Amino acid sequence: MSEANSNSEFQTFIEQENQKAAIQAAISKLTETCWDKCVGKPGSKLDRAESECIANCAERFLDSSSFIMQRLMKKQ
Repeated sequence: MSEANSNSEFQTFIEQENQKAAIQAAISKLTETCWDKCVGKPGSKLDRAESECIANCAERFLDSSSFIMQRLMKKQ
């Protein structure tokens, strides 16, 4: 295996790991934001209103993130 090929594979690995980390950070932010917004007093399970709120919050968060990414890509 050539050194250039090895460096290319390493770069690809690093990029993939960075993408994984970014996805994990986004999921963590989504969870924190929606939980804080929708759950007042945690119980043994979510009630219907909390569950619907979390679902709506997650959808809005993902829609907003997608919109922002599309706008950034258009500017480049």
